[in-house]
Amino acid sequence: MSVDMLYGKDVTTNYLEGKKVAFIGYGAQGHAQANNLRDSGVDVIVGIRPGKSFDKAKNDGFEVYSVAEAAKKADWVQMLTPDEVMSDIYKKEVAPYLEAGNVLGFSHGFNVYYKEIVPPEDVDVVMMAPKGPGNLCRRTYMEGFGVPALYATYQDVSGHAEDLAKEFAKANGAARAGLLKTTFKEETEEDLFGEQNVLMGGVTALIETGFEVLVEAGYSPELAYFEVDHEMKLICDLIYEGGFAKMYRDCSNTSEYGSYTRGPKVVNEESKKAMKENLHEIQDGSFAKEFMADYRNGFKKLYDYRGKMEQSQLQKVGEELRTKMPFVKEADKYSD
Repeated sequence: MSVDMLYGKDVTTNYLEGKKVAFIGYGAQGHAQANNLRDSGVDVIVGIRPGKSFDKAKNDGFEVYSVAEAAKKADWVQMLTPDEVMSDIYKKEVAPYLEAGNVLGFSHGFNVYYKEIVPPEDVDVVMMAPKGPGNLCRRTYMEGFGVPALYATYQDVSGHAEDLAKEFAKANGAARAGLLKTTFKEETEEDLFGEQNVLMGGVTALIETGFEVLVEAGYSPELAYFEVDHEMKLICDLIYEGGFAKMYRDCSNTSEYGSYTRGPKVVNEESKKAMKENLHEIQDGSFAKEFMADYRNGFKKLYDYRGKMEQSQLQKVGEELRTKMPFVKEADKYSD
């Protein structure tokens, strides 16, 4: 099934005009979207718990309130806190203050789709999900462009919820790059699948396994790092610019031939079977239940996995080598 890509010229309504938008959370996405919408002329306030993000939003010139105060003042409440804390914040500090005719917005469908959040029946519920990290959304907006975004409606009370979602995306700069219509279900399932199996889980597992194979075979950890980790960005940049065809054109015939003949031995039918199993656990809610249970148990599993990753040989070798590469800089950090 194909979908039409929309651009700025296709978004001509003005239902967003006159609305006060409260961003709940000022992390990477909250910071980017709040600044982008303000620069597009939208009336923006920020609702957040006390801490460094509260101070950051203040220093950036926003009117900053507690979450409850922001929800009271706003016509549109955009939920941009981490998935695991969002439902508690919503139930305690947002839901009591939503009024009929308000708009409840999200940038990921997780909490609504898995019913951690059940919106009231008298508000529009929409989504604008940028297909890129927050810092990139902000930087490309300031450069006069943007990152593509998905938009969706979960509940249309006003009769123009879809237009509101598109206008919000346009104000975020996404319509400069392209808008795609989706659903909360589709966005949630595809996003989780991509993160777990390819973009993060798949890539990191592949890098780590390749590193271990080389080191266990007696090769230098430093050279192994450069080969399977550092060069990953360079290859991905080529794919981003022109797909597999450009990547293969810019690399050697040797590497291209080896890719076709040896790659499928690594990522094969067994890998595909595992991906299908992972997708099923996303679709039936098993992953969401497991994740939220770990959060409510103090994130014991998550912190254990994170600790092991931070102490791994690959991470330590990479940290040392990056200190000698001044051209490699960490992006700005924002926490919700």
